[in-house]
Amino acid sequence: RILARQQHHNEFAPDTKVTLEWQSFTGSCGILSFWGGTMSYYDYIIVGAGSAGCVLANRLSADPDIRVCLLEAGGSNRSPLLHVPAGWAATFKNPKYDWSFETEPEPELDGRQVYWPRGKSLGGSSAINGMIYVRGVPVDFAAWEQAGAKGWSWEDVLPYYKKAERQQIHDDEMHGSDGPLHVQEVRDKRPMDDVFLNAMNQAGIPSNPDFNGVDQAGCGYYQFTQNNGRRWSTASAYLTPARSRTNLTIITQAITQRVLFDGTQATGVEISRRGRKQTIQGAHVILSGGAVASPQLLEVSGVGDGERLRTLGIDVVHHAPDVGEHLQDHILCKVVYATQPEHSINREVQGLRLIPAALRWFFLREGPLTTGSAPVGAFCHTRDGLEAPDVQIHFASGGTLYNNAGKIRALKQPAVTAVVNQSRPESRGSIHAKSSDIADAPVIAANYLSSALDRDTLLRGMRILLNIFDQSELQPYLNGRLSPDIETDLNDDEALMAYIRREASTVYHPTSTCCIGKVVDENLRVMGVEGLSVIDASVMPYVVSGNTNAATIMLAEKGADHLLAARR
Repeated sequence: RILARQQHHNEFAPDTKVTLEWQSFTGSCGILSFWGGTMSYYDYIIVGAGSAGCVLANRLSADPDIRVCLLEAGGSNRSPLLHVPAGWAATFKNPKYDWSFETEPEPELDGRQVYWPRGKSLGGSSAINGMIYVRGVPVDFAAWEQAGAKGWSWEDVLPYYKKAERQQIHDDEMHGSDGPLHVQEVRDKRPMDDVFLNAMNQAGIPSNPDFNGVDQAGCGYYQFTQNNGRRWSTASAYLTPARSRTNLTIITQAITQRVLFDGTQATGVEISRRGRKQTIQGAHVILSGGAVASPQLLEVSGVGDGERLRTLGIDVVHHAPDVGEHLQDHILCKVVYATQPEHSINREVQGLRLIPAALRWFFLREGPLTTGSAPVGAFCHTRDGLEAPDVQIHFASGGTLYNNAGKIRALKQPAVTAVVNQSRPESRGSIHAKSSDIADAPVIAANYLSSALDRDTLLRGMRILLNIFDQSELQPYLNGRLSPDIETDLNDDEALMAYIRREASTVYHPTSTCCIGKVVDENLRVMGVEGLSVIDASVMPYVVSGNTNAATIMLAEKGADHLLAARR
């Protein structure tokens, strides 16, 4: 079907551009243009159709009198890789679905550059992530308020978590049951998952049936953003139900070059689509490109540190020195053990055995292809006196080959893997535009482990993980340690720290590069300019204690309410 969106009371002027957006029954979308009418004009222009952008597009366009344009630099989300849960591993380093960023050489990681996957399609990173649903803890949001995020306490944000959630495991006052975001339990539970849980109990970690309940501490099964064994990205949850709205325009393959300003008033954006530039005008522009793209787009548009921008030849619209600063990310380190073939998922997702696994998923939505990044895990305290756990554990009954230069693929040798990361790092980095051209990947300096507390906490977290593998419950299933290799003296802190520096990597949770109180106000509007907001993970004053997708969706739910309230 073809939807002709005629703006300005359907009056077309000569020698200007008429835009036709098309949307097919399969869900694909695009834009066709010809000359003879007015340029597009919208109440809201959303840049980025990711974890936040899809939420905003749905909530804002629910009012038929509000005209919304959603721009996505990537393509549609029709590929099976974006719907089969286990397909996430095949999207990494795939230029069709992943921006494949890299950090600068990291001083505390032996000068290594760390690969950062970021989603490049409708759904953004929610279309390629591990699907784990974790909200964080109340102390996270108390810290947000102390940093200037007034109105973002745990009591303020919980209603928005519940508004988003269609929880299918727990029915209590902590959860929602009628939101668009399906949250389900692990479908492919394996004996090794329970073995590892029992080993964690042996190591003194109590069981916890709900990491998103009243207490995060303990071990148990993770919850996943899935629906009947299918990935449930924000494109599936929020965008699909809104596609038929005539007041919502979705444009894919549209790279936003810059935000346009009249003085300090944002008036629209300039995009490039298949080699052609176009101006899209609007009353309010919302950046939802995430912690990498949003600060870069602000800077190339003239909002950032004035001296930095002038050096790049960018005209300064507003001096905002905190744009791109204060970056935080979770960093993990792994422990891998060999096991018997029947105890590892590896053999089921390789070679000819992948065929019955694929058929099982296609017809029954069951089996190993329903697996997210880690079925079970834990949140633990590394020392006494902490208000909340400070490390997180993920476990999977499989082993993969993965390095900064290559894709993820299953080890030929059957193995099991557990990783640990620090929940609330102190280290701060930055993301800045490399040039005035948005096509140039930004400079990412994560500064992992630059804080002594971060190094000590990750070291203690690794000792917790190694202690779990030492428990008698696991011994019958293990055939020797693969990583750290047997040459590493685990009793030597320096040797273990050297291993961490060689192997530690990102958990894919970058935040805080446009944070509340420094770049945006508590209503997520960019301070110092008008008609411009940032609503995505970049506005978090601190990274939350856990996987960040749930918190990003919550931010967008609350951000949409702020925008709608301002119209009343």
